[in-house]
Amino acid sequence: MRLAAALGSAVITVPLAILLADRAVADAAHAYLHGIRFFIWLTWIAEPTVPLAIASLLVAGIAAFAGWRPGRTTQILLTAALATLVAAAVTNALKIAFGRTWPETWVAGNPSWISDGVFGFFPFHGGAGWASFPSGHTTVITAPMLALARSVPRFRLVAWIPVGLVAVGLLGADYHYLSDVLAGAYIGAASAIGVAALVPATPPAAS
Repeated sequence: MRLAAALGSAVITVPLAILLADRAVADAAHAYLHGIRFFIWLTWIAEPTVPLAIASLLVAGIAAFAGWRPGRTTQILLTAALATLVAAAVTNALKIAFGRTWPETWVAGNPSWISDGVFGFFPFHGGAGWASFPSGHTTVITAPMLALARSVPRFRLVAWIPVGLVAVGLLGADYHYLSDVLAGAYIGAASAIGVAALVPATPPAAS
């Protein structure tokens, strides 16, 4: 029931944001917040998640080959790491599939809404200038935070703080449209829930 409700909300909220809010939010961010470094700094919160996830799984794989078995805490962290990589992989594939242009021009004169009035999706166009949807930063911060929140209930409220800060940064810096961020959050959440469903609820005791 919860999964169906989440899917239904995604199907409704993301298209509505595309139709009604994306351009207005991008225009406002450009007009009133352009150049404020604080918003850019907020986006950096998501930067370490993928490197940390890769390093964690590599170390765990080497340790497991040597006979080590994770305890409960370690398994929670590894689940978060795996969810992060799944979210990143799904997002990268969807960026190519949707081929959406960015709110502003960032890469080699890419067409954008602010600079050129270009607003749309160009499926399978390819190239860095057509990779706005969904937001990768949002997916790779949402996936590990939700994975941790699901495993450690007392962490639930705290986990949403970095997700919210990254979202504010992305919108304030005009790095992404609102719908990019919403879609990224849904993909990150789905990745965390999907990975958690494949991981045993009770891990073996640590050796």
